[in-house]
Amino acid sequence: MTHTTATHESASPAPSDTPLPHAFVILFCLAILAAVVTWIVPSGTYDRVVNDQGRTLIIDGTYRVIDHQGIGLLGFFNAFFEGMQSGGAIIFFLIIVGGTFGVLRQSRALEGLVEFILRKLAGREILIIPLMMTFFALCSGTYGMIEGSIVYIFILLPLALRIGYDAVVAAAIPLVGTAIGYTGSFLNPFNVGVAQTIAELPLFSGLGYRLLCWVLFVSLSVAYVMFYARRVQRQPSRSVVYDIVPPMAASSGDTLPTLSRRHLLILAAFALSLVVVIVGVSSLGWYLKEMAGTFLLLGIVTGVIAGLNANAIAAAFSKGCKDMMDGALAVGLAFTIVVIIQQGQIIDTLIHFLAGFIGPGSSSQASLGMYAMQSLMNFIVTSGSGQAALTMPIMTPIADLAGVDRQVAVLAFQFGDGISNAFTPTAGWLMAGLTIAGIPWSRWIRFMLPLIIALYALGAALLMVANLIIWPAA
Repeated sequence: MTHTTATHESASPAPSDTPLPHAFVILFCLAILAAVVTWIVPSGTYDRVVNDQGRTLIIDGTYRVIDHQGIGLLGFFNAFFEGMQSGGAIIFFLIIVGGTFGVLRQSRALEGLVEFILRKLAGREILIIPLMMTFFALCSGTYGMIEGSIVYIFILLPLALRIGYDAVVAAAIPLVGTAIGYTGSFLNPFNVGVAQTIAELPLFSGLGYRLLCWVLFVSLSVAYVMFYARRVQRQPSRSVVYDIVPPMAASSGDTLPTLSRRHLLILAAFALSLVVVIVGVSSLGWYLKEMAGTFLLLGIVTGVIAGLNANAIAAAFSKGCKDMMDGALAVGLAFTIVVIIQQGQIIDTLIHFLAGFIGPGSSSQASLGMYAMQSLMNFIVTSGSGQAALTMPIMTPIADLAGVDRQVAVLAFQFGDGISNAFTPTAGWLMAGLTIAGIPWSRWIRFMLPLIIALYALGAALLMVANLIIWPAA
């Protein structure tokens, strides 16, 4: 079977098209908006208490307005440095991963793997989408993998282009798969675990219904990405990034190397490093520092197996770091927005307003109100555990007043937190992934909008079922 790739270089935007905003421009404009909001929304605060587990919890009923802390001009520009500091761990993790994949690309082991997959799945390449998206959804639904999914874009991008898909498909497999797996989490300690602990529920209770939700969310997302991929393969001009030259497009027409024994050793080292990372994160308490160290070791081992000398390894690593720089800086800019809102001390005010908006009422209205609130809050606090710590102390008493089971309140939190992870521009890992794939955020939203609407509708339906049938009867 002959595999074709759409020729993007010859396509040019129509004269009426406006230039696409760079990811940095979008994030800078959002930072300006956040700074303006700090002068409009009154500053406020809740009293907090540290529980026995060392978690800081909001005390309901203690909100009060404080002196206004609007961000000034100097404070605004200082926030960019502080945002880079706040996102430093993720930024340097991405840079190290980029360097490692620079060495991997120099070895051409990834290209050999692409050739092998294409040969084995000839005529059935579409199966890559459900298999890989399910893998990512399982990783995020169980042990909360988020940032780790970004590295797979390096592998999936040349593979997708060879098959005849586009960069959006390559990015959607790990990014959508991870975000939606997080949405239906059933064993994730970082969102469900923290939320249930705050709500004083047995850890990972209600697993059966959450597992059903996970299956439905993942199935819907996989079906959508497969539909889009087939459409682009049949008619490349229907790609939302048809007029944009994707990364690695220049080499997509080259002859792929046959998978050699040396390539197999490199890929075995890569697979072993992924297993080590998964075990470390899920069982040993590892996070970005340990993951970065593992990938750095992988880069050195890869270079040695590939027969590169020390200078060649260093040069390939340096080039990989440079290629990752835009994505890494996007993380820092996303954190800048959070820093501005935190310094303006308006997060508690927003929580107080949204909590009052939900208010006591029918259980169905209250559960949907919680769902909406958590979705909005995720634009400000993109950390699942951080959002749970901020909002669940408020949502729990509201749920009790409205006759909503606390399990439903946790479900509303994880749905609102997870779905918006797939498109919010303040999610640094998402913006980094899109930058790696060369996809403007505005084009990503064009691709995602039908799926976003469908996912929110599915989430609302699942909440209603849980609220009216499942947990009240338990």
